[in-house]
Amino acid sequence: AYKTNNLYSDMNRIGLGCSGMARRNEESSIRTVDTALDHGVTMFNVAEFYQNGESEIVLGNALRQHSRDKYFVSVKFGALPTKGSLYGMDVNPFNVRAHLMYSLSRLGLDYVDLYEPARMDDAYPVEEVIEAVNELVKEGLVHHVGMTECTAEELRRGNEVCPIKYFEKEYSLLSRKMEEDDLPTCRELGIPVVAYGLLGHGLLTDGFATGLSTPHILPFLFRPEDMEHNRAIVQQLKEMADGKGCSTSNIAVAWVLQKNPDMLAIVGTTHPDHLTDSLKALDIKLNEEEMQAIGEIFAPGHVRGGVLPTMRYKNGKFLGFK
Repeated sequence: AYKTNNLYSDMNRIGLGCSGMARRNEESSIRTVDTALDHGVTMFNVAEFYQNGESEIVLGNALRQHSRDKYFVSVKFGALPTKGSLYGMDVNPFNVRAHLMYSLSRLGLDYVDLYEPARMDDAYPVEEVIEAVNELVKEGLVHHVGMTECTAEELRRGNEVCPIKYFEKEYSLLSRKMEEDDLPTCRELGIPVVAYGLLGHGLLTDGFATGLSTPHILPFLFRPEDMEHNRAIVQQLKEMADGKGCSTSNIAVAWVLQKNPDMLAIVGTTHPDHLTDSLKALDIKLNEEEMQAIGEIFAPGHVRGGVLPTMRYKNGKFLGFK
C-alpha cells in the first residue's frame, strides 16, 4: 500500500533536506545535490521560508542541469520569516496560490511534486486549506498534496478532501511521540511518512556520546540538566555502533528505517561527504535482537525531553504549544 511510486528503492529511502542551503554555501550545496542524484537520492525537501527563500534559489540552480523526471521536489509553505526566526503563519486559502508562484519562480520549475502547509491555523478549516492546494493539483502546478506537523485528526480531515501523498513530521530514537497517534493513523489511511530530525538535533552522534560536543538545542526540547542523563543513553547506542563498525548516527537512522518500512528519512546537509556518510545507514542490517535492544534503550519515557509540541496558530499569530 505504501510503495506507490519509484521513491522507495533501497537507496532513495533517504531524501536530502535543503534547509541549510544559501548563497554563502551555494557551491558546496550544488555539489551535494549532484552527489545525491548520483547515489539515487530523488527527494529534495525544501520550504519557501528556508533561509528567507535562498534555499529554493540554490536548489533550483542545482537542479537546473538535471532532467526534471529524475527528481522529486517537496515544498512547505506558510511560515513567515523575519531575521533569524519566524513571526507567524500564513495558510489563508486565498494566499496559497501566491506562495506557490513565488516558490516556482525561485526554483525555476513549472510545478512542484509535493506541496504542503508548514502548520495549520485554527482560523481556517483544514478542509479549506487542503482544497486550496488541491485546486493547484487540478491545474498541474502541483502533483501531490502533503501535510506536516498537524494532528492525526487534522490529517484525517485533510485526507477526506483529497488523497494525502505524504505526512511529514519529526521522528527519531529521541522523539518517538509519533508512534502514539500519527503513525497508526498514517498506516490506517495508507499514507507514507517523511521523517526529519532523525539525529535528534545532533544528540544521536558520536560527538555527543563521547562528550566532545553538546549541540545547540532549543531549551524547550532538552533542558541542560537532562543532558548527562541522555548522553548515557546515547553512549549505549554508540557501543552497539562500534560493534558493527558504523557511526552512532548511522545506526540511529538504520533503526528508524528498518522499524518503519513505510517511512522516508530526510537528512539535511550541504556537504557531499556528510551525505555519503549518511547513506551508509542503508547498508546496515540489524537483527531482531538488536532492533529490540535499541528500542528498549530508547523506550518512551527513558529519554528526558526531546518532544516538539504541536505549534498552534490563529489568524497567523502563534498561540502556543499543544
